[in-house]
Amino acid sequence: MAARAQGSAGVLLAALLASALLSLLVSPARGRGGRDHGNWDPATQLLPPPPEESPARVARFVAHLCDWGSLATVSTLEEVRGRPFADVLSLSDGAPGAGRGVPYFYLSPLMLTAQNLQENPNATLMLSLAQTSFCRKNGYDPQSPLCVHIMLSGTVTKVNETEMDFAKKSLFIRHPSMKTWPASHNWYFAKLNITNIWVQNYFGGPKIVTPEEYFNVTIQ
Repeated sequence: MAARAQGSAGVLLAALLASALLSLLVSPARGRGGRDHGNWDPATQLLPPPPEESPARVARFVAHLCDWGSLATVSTLEEVRGRPFADVLSLSDGAPGAGRGVPYFYLSPLMLTAQNLQENPNATLMLSLAQTSFCRKNGYDPQSPLCVHIMLSGTVTKVNETEMDFAKKSLFIRHPSMKTWPASHNWYFAKLNITNIWVQNYFGGPKIVTPEEYFNVTIQ
């Protein structure tokens, strides 16, 4: 009888361990970008975007929520010199709940994007709520105007000493794996100096927001 009880207990324990192992194997890695991407997941903290009639607030909302985007620069590669060149970059405008609206980047001179910017600092950054659960939950295709996205245009420059600490904290809290990136790549902090803003959050074309309007609003 005791042997049968021990056998049943062993079978139950094996089943529980197998279930736990399966859960570990199939569960998503912590953070949306992988195991070293960080614990902050805007998809789980997503609030409805600000009203469509408040494009400046919408722009700030998207800029704070997104932690990566597509940056378009002017190529310096001989094969496509002078043509548009786009790359995906991790970014942050501040710690969760403390964004300033300025996108910060962690760049290396080895990156083609950084080489493009060295010759021509002009760039346009596209950020979309397609990277969150907002568009999927509402059935919006990434290209739909209802899948809110913004375009920020300006120049990318290295961060000066007064902003260095804020840029570092802003990026490392959302992208902690950056701390381990090879020092031999000579990483540096940079930011987008915004001069033009377009907001696409409804039909009828993008809305134009001035930098003054953009930086004068606050988000919760």
